[in-house]
Amino acid sequence: MKGRTLGLALLGWVAGFGPWVTAAPKADIATTAWQLDLEFYDPQRITLRLPGDEHATTFWYVLYQVTNRTGKDVEFYPSFRIVTDTLQVVEGGTDVSPTVYDAIKARHMREFPFFAPPAKVTGLLLQGEENARSSAAVFRTFDETASSFTLYISGLSGESARQPNPVFDAKRGESENNPRAFFMRRTLSVVYDLPGDPQTRASATPVRRSREWVMR
Repeated sequence: MKGRTLGLALLGWVAGFGPWVTAAPKADIATTAWQLDLEFYDPQRITLRLPGDEHATTFWYVLYQVTNRTGKDVEFYPSFRIVTDTLQVVEGGTDVSPTVYDAIKARHMREFPFFAPPAKVTGLLLQGEENARSSAAVFRTFDETASSFTLYISGLSGESARQPNPVFDAKRGESENNPRAFFMRRTLSVVYDLPGDPQTRASATPVRRSREWVMR
């Protein structure tokens, strides 16, 4: 890719997450189901001035390509989330102008000639290399004081589990705030460090520290 050199890692078979930001059970508590293959680059930035804005805005984005080798056609509805060590949560695709996707496409046209915005790559994903889809998860820039963040990727696996709520209060009765159990999906958690101090992190290149499968 142009710009920073960020390793392309085959991290595939990623899966869903639930509402919790804290630690979650390991993924091996669930049975194996269909899983798509996902290749993606580590997060990087793009800064541009949007139409009608006076100042430029910085976005983070994660380029990816997904391929269905499961042996059957499956529904493809990925979800990307960033959680910082300062507990800020940023959902991919929220409040992102189409202009941003156009700029990313122009920047990476050589590497991803079939790049399309997320809305055009979701839905039924047919089998085979010829039906692979390329897009990007885009995030508005997050807390610049954060020294690390975790990228959670979901929606590419049928693997799930039902986990009893350890603090369920039967006297209160089951409700949204007092669920009897949590429905969780297999999730890839990738942790990145942002080196430097708060003054320099706005331009720091993220360094991947770890990755693991969890159920969220």
